[in-house]
Amino acid sequence: MRLSHTRKAVTLSTLLIMTALLGQAAAAQTTSSPVPVTSTPATPTAPYSEAATSPEVAADPEAETDPAATSPEAAPASKPAAAKPNPAKSSDRTESTTGGKHHGRPRINGPARSITTTGTEGVALTFDDGPDPTYTPQLLEMLAKERVKATFCVVGTNAKKHPELIREIVKAGHSLCNHSWNHDLKLGKKPPKKIKADLERTNAAIRAAVPNAKISFMRAPGGNFTPNLVKVSGKLGMAPLYWQVDPRDWDQPKGESHADHRKKIVKIVQKRTRKGSVILSHDNAQPDTIEAYKTLLPWLRRHFTLVAL
Repeated sequence: MRLSHTRKAVTLSTLLIMTALLGQAAAAQTTSSPVPVTSTPATPTAPYSEAATSPEVAADPEAETDPAATSPEAAPASKPAAAKPNPAKSSDRTESTTGGKHHGRPRINGPARSITTTGTEGVALTFDDGPDPTYTPQLLEMLAKERVKATFCVVGTNAKKHPELIREIVKAGHSLCNHSWNHDLKLGKKPPKKIKADLERTNAAIRAAVPNAKISFMRAPGGNFTPNLVKVSGKLGMAPLYWQVDPRDWDQPKGESHADHRKKIVKIVQKRTRKGSVILSHDNAQPDTIEAYKTLLPWLRRHFTLVAL
């Protein structure tokens, strides 16, 4: 009887323990949030935007410092930001745009740092020692016919003798250059006061014919520029004008025919002229120069842009 009672007690204890364990398991399932299991596969997630995950975007210092990047009015992420201008490239573009017309400043590699080129693609014709009552009118007529402007480097004594020609030169739209009072080849070696008096006297003769005439250049007689001559000219508002092409139209060797002299002038000008050249010639007492330019003017117009300085 005692053994049977003992077995019943053990069986009852075991049953109570198993019941308690099953109750704990049921309680754990009640407090969790189970997801129903179905046989339908889950919908795949859409891929992330590359812009959102790209390390290049996060590391871009421009994007971090640009106020537009954080502004509520900034453009949508799908719209590419405008490229920021590169100052160096912008400058180069401007240079290349204008470089076809403009080469920079004129070259100042003549005597005493005088000017030898125009600084543009334009070629400048310059005529010295006039005005001449015979040949300057002929030259003006040719220039008008070809619609070309030139620069006349006039001598003061001739300007005083022929004021009507100074007026014709200015009226036609040509430029004026001071070429000293009487073509003194040693002018540049004189004291600054004498240089100034000479140049001012020449300017006065020009302006007696054309009041307030613009005289932007000075050319030394013979091209004999000196530092003093350049300095004094500058104080009077005149730049020192030399040349790049010299056909030596004033130099006719003994025995050279007029025809040969004209051919020489034409040949030198055609061979040596480049874009930006300043060409030296003479309209005073030089009939062969006038004849040579009957050939040269049309030729120069076909190959270059001719400008008055």
